[in-house]
Order: sequence, then C-alpha cells, then structure tokens
Amino acid sequence: MGIKNLPVTELRSLLTAVSEHGTQHLIEVEADLMQTTFLLSEAIEKLGASFMAIHGAVMDQQKELSLITNQLNLTKDDIEKLDGIKQKIGQEVNAAVTGLQFQDLTSQLINRTIKRVNGLKELLDALASHGNVMDPGHEHEEIARLLEEMNKNLSMRSHALEGGLRRAVSQHDMDSGDIELF
Repeated sequence: MGIKNLPVTELRSLLTAVSEHGTQHLIEVEADLMQTTFLLSEAIEKLGASFMAIHGAVMDQQKELSLITNQLNLTKDDIEKLDGIKQKIGQEVNAAVTGLQFQDLTSQLINRTIKRVNGLKELLDALASHGNVMDPGHEHEEIARLLEEMNKNLSMRSHALEGGLRRAVSQHDMDSGDIELF
C-alpha cells in the first residue's frame, strides 16, 4: 500500500486530532500518577502509625516485664536474654519504619514522570495551535517547519533526559544506610 499525499486541510485535521487524543491520554496518565502518589502517601502514613503503635505497645510490655523480673529472683543470664529480645524488637520496628521511607524514592520517580508528561502535553498543544494560524498559501512549508521544530524540541528534551531526568533516585541519611535505585 503506497503513501498518498493528503490535502493540507486533511493533514491539519489529522495533526489536531493526534494532538487532542494525545493530550487527553497524557491528562489521564497525570491523574493516575497523582492518585498513585496520594494512595502511597496514605498507605505509608497508616503503616508508619501502625509500626509506632506496635513499638509503643512493646515498650509498655517491656516495662511490665522489667517490673516482674525485678520482683522475681531471675539470674543475670535470664535478664540479659530478655534485654536482648527487647533490643531486637526495637531494632526490627525501627528498621520497618526506616524501610517505609521508600515513599521519597517513589515520589522522585513520579515527579520526574509528571515532568515528562507535561513536556509532551506542551508539544501536543503547540501542534494543535499551530494549525489554526497557518497561511493557506504556505501550509506545507509551515507544517514541515513545525514538525522540524518539534523534532528539535524532542531531541533537546531527550538530551536533557541523559542529565537530570535519568539520574538515580536516592535517599540519604537513613538509619540503614543510603539507597540508590536505577
């Protein structure tokens, strides 16, 4: 099947339709990313509160256990075993709370994705708006110029991805050490 030459008005309509459909899809992607961010934040907040409640309950239990061990004549070895268990529980709860800090990492990724979506929306908006201001006598040249400008813009944005948008996400100063992803 060969490529046919489209009349300029049909080409303009197709470019506008591509822009409108693409923009609508990008709006939906952005909404999904925002909802994902909200759901992650809610889940992390609830998990954090639960871990802190567990930690508080364990601390209360340890106080009671200390009172009981003081009243009983336990050996030093028995007391050291109980203290070891207490420390282990505290470390595990702290590690779980620290692990919840992955929210920061996912937020960095989502924010970068939203920047990419916004860049694509800008390009599609330029495509849609350009068709309305073309001089009918020079439409082919203007469409070619528009597409060339968009290609250059996409190329520049792709080059920018090699810099800031492709860098690793990272979390520093966590009790368990630094984390770097991607």
